[in-house]
Amino acid sequence: MTFSKILIANRGEIACRVMRTARNLGYRTVAVYSDVDRDAPHVRLADEAVHIGGSAAADSYLRVDALLEAARKTGADAIHPGYGFLSENAGFAQACLDAALVFIGPPPAAMLAMGDKARAKRRMLLAGVPCAPGYLGEAQDDARLTEEALKLGFPLLVKAVAGGGGRGMRLVRSAKEIAQAIVGARREAQGAFGDGTLMLERLIDNGRHIEIQVFADDHGNAVYLGERDCTAQRRRQKVIEEAPSPVVNAAMREAMGKDAVAAALAVGYRGAGTVEFIVDADLKHYFLEMNTRLQVEHPVTELVTGFDLVEWQLRVAAGQPLPAIQADIKLTGHAIEARLYVEDPYAGFAPQTGTVRFWRPQQALFDGVRIDAGIEEGSEVSPYYDPMVAKVIVHGRDRDDAIRRLRAALENAPLLGLRNNARFLADLVNHPAFRAAAMTTTLIDQWQEAGEALLQRPLADDQAWCVAASALAMQSGANWRADSVAAFDIPLRCDELTKTLRVHPDRSGQVTVTLAGQQHRVRIIDFKDGHLRYEIDGVTRSAIAVRHQQELHIALGGSSFVLHEVSPFPSKDAALDATRALSPVAGKVTQIQFAVGEGVKEGQALVCVEAMKMEMWLTAQAAGTVVALHVKVGEQVESGALLIEIELQDKEEA
Repeated sequence: MTFSKILIANRGEIACRVMRTARNLGYRTVAVYSDVDRDAPHVRLADEAVHIGGSAAADSYLRVDALLEAARKTGADAIHPGYGFLSENAGFAQACLDAALVFIGPPPAAMLAMGDKARAKRRMLLAGVPCAPGYLGEAQDDARLTEEALKLGFPLLVKAVAGGGGRGMRLVRSAKEIAQAIVGARREAQGAFGDGTLMLERLIDNGRHIEIQVFADDHGNAVYLGERDCTAQRRRQKVIEEAPSPVVNAAMREAMGKDAVAAALAVGYRGAGTVEFIVDADLKHYFLEMNTRLQVEHPVTELVTGFDLVEWQLRVAAGQPLPAIQADIKLTGHAIEARLYVEDPYAGFAPQTGTVRFWRPQQALFDGVRIDAGIEEGSEVSPYYDPMVAKVIVHGRDRDDAIRRLRAALENAPLLGLRNNARFLADLVNHPAFRAAAMTTTLIDQWQEAGEALLQRPLADDQAWCVAASALAMQSGANWRADSVAAFDIPLRCDELTKTLRVHPDRSGQVTVTLAGQQHRVRIIDFKDGHLRYEIDGVTRSAIAVRHQQELHIALGGSSFVLHEVSPFPSKDAALDATRALSPVAGKVTQIQFAVGEGVKEGQALVCVEAMKMEMWLTAQAAGTVVALHVKVGEQVESGALLIEIELQDKEEA
């Protein structure tokens, strides 16, 4: 099972991460890329790269034929699938073996056994691994699923038996939600995995999500490398992971570890795998599923054990025994990983697309800090893939130490140009519920519904407004005013708030800014290469900032803001025009719930646009009649694209 050149059948940060270890071990690497990823960092990091198709995953990263042809053309003799895409596809693993390629992952039979969640749970019950109650039957008609759901009781989860990552999963809390949950989960599962088969699982309410990292080789050895606590989730997807879990003691760790190893051995496992458990209020654990691949959150295990798990994967795939036995595996300190998503946590976690204006993670790499990323300055974030663009991972002497380092790292490595969740992550790990290890898998969603302060958009303070006004005022030729004007007003906008500031520059380069009746003395000392030094009211400070046209992107106090000068000339805001329905994001149209000529009511759902694993519904802003439809199901649309035209209903008619 020797090999010398590895094709990484993936993209983004995981492709870069695998390449780094492969190179350290002396392997050559091959990248693959889609149209939109032609200039991505992982392409340049590899020794060779092959174009495999269009931007949509179905046209590139999910094409088995294109991946195998890329291996043939470059002479790659092994394939690492990363995570996501085809990483848990037994057919792909078998196709690699049939092509005489080493598949750096488990055997296809083990993937089949664990890839179908219903079949996996049946195997686990036979192996004595505790499982939550559920329906695992083959009958899939809506009536049978509804009948079984009523038997189980609520709350419960409707889950796709294939895939993962929260796709094809719906939470049901009452009988009236069953029908919509079944339809939605089946549709999403079919689109994501090509398999709409569903199962039902009784929800362990207010539970914790704790998983065990396991490894096995071809020599009969199997070990567990501690646990990871992945309880902090939004919409069933993880945002924070830590190791060890703050609620797991040594006895519980051993019990869960032994169950996880039993699960792996029950299916003849080899390589890296993760056995996921849900833990109830009494700290009893129940098998959820096994992920037959490397996990996004594997770095926290690496930091507390000192082992490189990708290196373990490569050595096991080459036929070598595990590098350590169970007695060698010790956990040291505490590690936390924060997933940096380009999404707006203050607007329902809506995914974002656009250009990365500033991203220099190296300036945050102090002791105990690691950042894995798949973007760089100038990268274009598209709607075709997952919104996670980087992971900020820290290691500390204890949990408090790790939290403090994580908050500092997030502040020291701001991402400017797109809305992202960095401030939310920093606030989350500092929240009393997180600090007290009182999170549950649904708590963030509950906070969102309740309007928790954590999910209220941070507002720019007076300092940010004054610095932005000064920086924009001092731009040569950046405004429309005559040079002879000594003092002038600058109307600035940040998010939904507009303020007018009186600006009076003097010959020394200092600017007097009046805001809400208060005067501030501001001097821009230096502003270049993304770093802004300024003095305000006698205190010198620094910030990360970049100009883009009439915008100032600035990171202050752990938050990022975009302030721009409002044009003095009136313009119509198309986004507020109820006769024109615009796409809220760049993505794919998955549903249209009307026909041209039909009447619609205010608030009625019209079109569903899917982007980066999320479904967003476009609703009618007023009652009227649809007179034009500019899109069809399956079509990719840009953010702000005109989708529907509506002739508004006369108010007297209404």
